[in-house]
Amino acid sequence: MHIPDGFLSVPVWAALDLAAIPSVGHFVRRTQRSFEDSRIPLLGVLGSFVFAAQMINFPVVAGTSGHLIGGALLAFTLGPSAATVVMTAILLVQALVFQDGGLLALGANVINMAVVGVWVGYLPMKLLGGRGPRLQSVAAFLGGWLSLMAAALLAAAELSLSNMAPSGPLFVSMLGIHAVTGVAEGLITAATLTAIQRLNRSFVLPSEAT
Repeated sequence: MHIPDGFLSVPVWAALDLAAIPSVGHFVRRTQRSFEDSRIPLLGVLGSFVFAAQMINFPVVAGTSGHLIGGALLAFTLGPSAATVVMTAILLVQALVFQDGGLLALGANVINMAVVGVWVGYLPMKLLGGRGPRLQSVAAFLGGWLSLMAAALLAAAELSLSNMAPSGPLFVSMLGIHAVTGVAEGLITAATLTAIQRLNRSFVLPSEAT
């Protein structure tokens, strides 16, 4: 899912870098206004969990592998604005320290996973989360799956615009693989959210003005 340098054309990665800067700046300001100081330890713990989880790859099919993104989980527990900020920090550290994702492609990875992935993943919980624990679990699963699929769709579009591969096979391959890994993402998101709720129900779904 992390796009390395050299895979995107200059116009594509430059445009996404320029788009990512004001987008993240906007969510930083929203987080500063709305995030409660008492939740800062939770932010650090969950950020560390997602960072570590993204480093673990699991096999899918035909030699391919996937990993947890965690954007929906962060959105459900921290709120989507804070989740975007935390995910951006995770992607920056991974690019700088572990060369997981390129520096020039950082804007693309931020838009895909930290902005679109987080906010698309948050949508099911916003619509269904207040309708009982069963629907909340369904929303958590759908949020994890949709988050991964949205990020994969954008990555495929960016690679296609950069002429990295024929569009048809590229989209089929990317979306097919991530449809499978998205099931794991959804199950892990739902299970982790349930475990967090058992510790403290107030850790889930902080209120945030939209």
